[in-house]
Amino acid sequence: MEFASEIKHESLSKIARNDGHGEHSPYFDGWKAYDQNPFHPTQNPDGVIQMGLAENQLCFDLIEEWIKNNPTASICTSDGVGKFKDVAIFQDYHGLLEFRQAVAKFMGRVRHGKSTFDPNRIVMSGGATGASETLIFCLADPGDAFLVPSPVLSRIESAYTKAKEANINIKGVILTNPSNPLGITLSRETLTSLLSFTSEKNLHMVCDEIYSATVFNSPAFMSISEVMQETECNPNLVHIIYSLSKDMGLPGFRVGIIYSYNDQVVQCARKMSSFGLVSSQSQHLLASMLSDEVFIEKFLEESPRRLAKRHGHFVKGLKQANIHCLEGNAGLFLWMDLRHLMKEPTFDGEMKLWRVIIEDVKLNVSPGSSFHCPEPGFFRVCFANMDDHTVEVALKRIREFVSKRSENADDKKLLKKNRWQNTNLRLSFTSSKCDESLMSPHQRTSPHSPVPHSPLVRART
Repeated sequence: MEFASEIKHESLSKIARNDGHGEHSPYFDGWKAYDQNPFHPTQNPDGVIQMGLAENQLCFDLIEEWIKNNPTASICTSDGVGKFKDVAIFQDYHGLLEFRQAVAKFMGRVRHGKSTFDPNRIVMSGGATGASETLIFCLADPGDAFLVPSPVLSRIESAYTKAKEANINIKGVILTNPSNPLGITLSRETLTSLLSFTSEKNLHMVCDEIYSATVFNSPAFMSISEVMQETECNPNLVHIIYSLSKDMGLPGFRVGIIYSYNDQVVQCARKMSSFGLVSSQSQHLLASMLSDEVFIEKFLEESPRRLAKRHGHFVKGLKQANIHCLEGNAGLFLWMDLRHLMKEPTFDGEMKLWRVIIEDVKLNVSPGSSFHCPEPGFFRVCFANMDDHTVEVALKRIREFVSKRSENADDKKLLKKNRWQNTNLRLSFTSSKCDESLMSPHQRTSPHSPVPHSPLVRART
């Protein structure tokens, strides 16, 4: 039996046999802890609260109300079944025209009409992860690299120079705006500088803008599509990743979008999109929803208002526990400073603290090391994926934990010493290399939403 098992294992590909999925990481350990003991207000009030999931659940009532009032939008209702055959039969990988038109219009609406989008440049994919992978396949070869930001102060020119000195072929910059995990929007000056830099170096600019409608405070969101209009650049090098997972709170629909200003990239990505299309049923429903201007106007006004209210309440609750956060204005998460709660100012100290938070406090939060933060003690905590009662339970647990931990004299000294020093975190850039070799199981997960690395394109820092 052992021999047969070994033969079977060896017959698989190196990708199938490697341990590079990232499952053995703090992010997935937190998920496992939650899955094994999920919090429920009545059935399991001592369970783990999921605060590692960047999901917007604050406006489901608006969407549910719209669905009830628009039964013809679904082919699974008696009012909409007349469209069943048209939607159920084969659709090519271009996607439904009305869906692409609705998405293009919605993207422009989110950007306050300052940018317009061509439906013929909309390429579908199975979520933003699939869209990102497809786009990178179009732009890079094995061994090429992209500069990816991490949440600290530095200069992109330095990172680029170091990569070139190491004989790494840099193909572009991958940027998330609004930032994950910082929860801030990038300024016009920053985006202009980055776009000028990539154009000067003939590098691709890949902008992940999946949080663009989650901005709840000033400054307003500035899309790379708007910056392009006032910056001398090569449009063939600019590409946008978009999704309805964060802005609309619909990750289960798996709607990912590639919008490229490069004709060849659009053509190539569209051919590759057949590996991960959005279902025609989802396209049909969302085309109707996104085309309802009255609903979309109401949603885009109400969602930021609710996010601002929840964000403010959570920040206030953390301050009461003597926990400070980076001042954010967007996203579905906070960047917490827990340095004063670590026994030692190291990444081992961060992981020990994280284990206590998971196992004792029973909160699943994401350690900064999951985002390649070079300084230990920072954590991302999501605040929009739970109801008001769960928020209060989470804050109560945090206050009790901090109070108990601070009773120790040594902790009081650390509390005074490690007070929040830097409220102006910025983005630095490191290179992520696309490699055919297998990723070490000890590597940290990707800085873009700590999801597993693609089994097809490896990111190596």
